[in-house]
Amino acid sequence: MKHLHTFALPLVFVAPWVTQVHAQEAAPAALKEITVTTPTGQVRPFDAAGSVDRVEGEDMRNARLQVNLSESLGSVPGLQVQNRQNYAQDLQISIRGFGARSTFGVRGVRLYVDGIPATLPDGQGQTSNIDIGSADRVEVLRGPFSALYGNSSGGVLQVFTERGQGAPRIDYSLAGGSFGTLRQSVKASGSSGAVDYLLSGSYFHTDGYRDHSEARRSIENAKLGIQLDSDSRLTVILNSVQMHAQDPLGLTAAQAAANPRGAALADQYDTRKSVNQTQGGLLYERRVNANNDLRLMVYGGQRETTQFQAIPPSAQVNPQQSGGVIDLSRNYSGLDARWTARTQLAAMPLEIVTGLAYDTLREKRRGYENYLGSVTAPILGVQGRLRRNETNEVYNVDPYVQGTLHLSERWTLEAGVRHSSVRFNSSDHYIARGNGDDSGAADYSKTLPVMALRYAATKDLNLYITAGRGFETPTLNELSYRPDGRGGLNFALQPAVNKSVEIGAKARLGGGLLTAALFETRTSDEIVTATNVGGRATYQNAGDTKRDGFELSWFHETQSHWRTQVAYTWLNARYSDGFCASSPCTVPNIVRSGNRIPGIAQQSLYASFGYVPEQGWRGGIEMRALGDIQANDANTAKAPGYAIASLYAGYVKRLANWELNAFARIDNLFDRRYIGSVIVNEGNARYYEPAPGRTWLVGAGASYRF
Repeated sequence: MKHLHTFALPLVFVAPWVTQVHAQEAAPAALKEITVTTPTGQVRPFDAAGSVDRVEGEDMRNARLQVNLSESLGSVPGLQVQNRQNYAQDLQISIRGFGARSTFGVRGVRLYVDGIPATLPDGQGQTSNIDIGSADRVEVLRGPFSALYGNSSGGVLQVFTERGQGAPRIDYSLAGGSFGTLRQSVKASGSSGAVDYLLSGSYFHTDGYRDHSEARRSIENAKLGIQLDSDSRLTVILNSVQMHAQDPLGLTAAQAAANPRGAALADQYDTRKSVNQTQGGLLYERRVNANNDLRLMVYGGQRETTQFQAIPPSAQVNPQQSGGVIDLSRNYSGLDARWTARTQLAAMPLEIVTGLAYDTLREKRRGYENYLGSVTAPILGVQGRLRRNETNEVYNVDPYVQGTLHLSERWTLEAGVRHSSVRFNSSDHYIARGNGDDSGAADYSKTLPVMALRYAATKDLNLYITAGRGFETPTLNELSYRPDGRGGLNFALQPAVNKSVEIGAKARLGGGLLTAALFETRTSDEIVTATNVGGRATYQNAGDTKRDGFELSWFHETQSHWRTQVAYTWLNARYSDGFCASSPCTVPNIVRSGNRIPGIAQQSLYASFGYVPEQGWRGGIEMRALGDIQANDANTAKAPGYAIASLYAGYVKRLANWELNAFARIDNLFDRRYIGSVIVNEGNARYYEPAPGRTWLVGAGASYRF
């Protein structure tokens, strides 16, 4: 029997209809129906007028390494998560094609961890601080309503930490596998009176599948809740991550075919990345009266990053070149204030959410040469002379409002608008002969309206249509370098603006949930790669693009614990206008109208079947298939499609206060050789990041409730 779950709201603005849609609502009719909590009260998850999926933390930990989101989010249609086998560059995450151009980090998709943005005001995000071991759930929102999260919201991915409950509990787990991989986690949780708590920590190390890809990472996570009175609650969130990772870089097609594990250039330059980040947040929630609620959130954090790149010393002779070592210090903070009111309009129930979001980022960026000695006889992979020194600031101010009007028993209208204003400012402190003052500022703003109409055709069939407008500013990293090689920020870049429409249906069939969605997005001034050489990318605005697609998913679980999941995505993402990829504009550099946007698979399929009782033996099989992915705008290079299978088995036993578990897993069961991800538009044709063949993983854990 499934437990009753509630939907703990994120700390940023959330559309009232965003609710869970996975295991709980797809349970057989004989199981207890549940409700979820939204800003306006309890709502059945079946009534969500949009594409949103929820993946349970328990499922993310079942027979998995618990390190990367790519392990467990394959069941979400429209979401493409690629494990690059490179912890120096993070996962590649795209939703309906948004974010596909990213060569490192996450862009075009909004990320939140316990409501604290993992995407900063400029639109740059990262997943390195996500602790899967203490995650309660992950929610993925797709479609037009994503725009209500502001800048760079082609989709929204949110992670929520568990809430401590009951008597004190201690959990310990470990897993180890191929290529010297080891993960250990410990967690303490519980509640007493008005206080609940969760403390967790994990340590991960791998030698890496490829040469020069060793990585280690430590995460600490804490969540403390205090029920101040019957109507007020305060939540404190703390998170810290420390990471050091070698960067194996990409390979050419010939190199990938001859030695997919090789990384000769990375060894030569000792390419690597170190990260230290600490952040915290406070959430205050108060029920003012039966019809009004107040929600206040503040957060702040600091992130230090040092990265050594493979920039040849000869290229750094140019006085405007900023070196091969990046040294970043970032301080970020923000707040979100929201009021929810329930009233009536012409005797029809109306819920209104109004609020204001403010986020700020202050960055100190320095660049150094990555060598000592002379250009002709350098000592590589060490920090040399200062070549760049600037202070960059970004902030956004976003007021928003959204209303839900229940027109009748069958019809519901939802509409909202967010006005997002983003300002960039750069102060150049490195002024030398041949390198002038590159200070500057840029302002971007856009009003983002959205609307949805839902029709309850029957008690088991809901239909909806949504439409909206979004925009995406360039990130600081995309502004950091100019295509012409000159120093300073590339303020010639303009934001991309998109218009989206989606038509969808949700049907409860035979105790399962079937969802389907058709969508189209048209974007103007698409931000694309201009150059990408030696780990350094520059960007430009192209013309229009178009993304058409179809998503289908099926979830079913029987009372006897047999579970079936299927998710299929078809996505046709193409350039509507031709453009010149780089200068000079010769034939090889011309991108023709109709070319596919690189980094996006046209088709993807996920299917799983398993037996997952609460205790005893469990096991299952998974299959993932991905179509070919273009590696450059010219469509002259691509990674072939592939299909791989995984097999797992485990055992769970409860004895008095103890819970014990163990598992074994095999990934890429048939030892397929394939390219796991591509580096979009890499200037030296080192596009390819090979994936490992057959790998194994074993793990065990124990929990004790006092």
